[in-house]
Amino acid sequence: MLIKIIEAYRDIVTICDSELIGKKLEEGKFQLDLTGEFFRGEDIPEEKIIEIITKKQKDDATFNIVGEKSINAALKAGIISQEGVKKIQDVPFALVLL
Repeated sequence: MLIKIIEAYRDIVTICDSELIGKKLEEGKFQLDLTGEFFRGEDIPEEKIIEIITKKQKDDATFNIVGEKSINAALKAGIISQEGVKKIQDVPFALVLL
């Protein structure tokens, strides 16, 4: 999984399954573009990702999460619930604005 923290007034945390990078997912009028730099972050293990996103949640960050493994890590960290997960081309994703 790749994680990237974009520092801003409110940090943006992107988490994406590495095998999805470079793809463009489209379904109807919805599109999820993973071809650019937005989701290209550091490849780290799930335990470390859970640690980072748990801390960033306390810092009032926003999250963009794409892929089965990334969604599972966010569920384990408690920053999303299953009800907040949507799918595009059978790929799960979630956006979190705290």
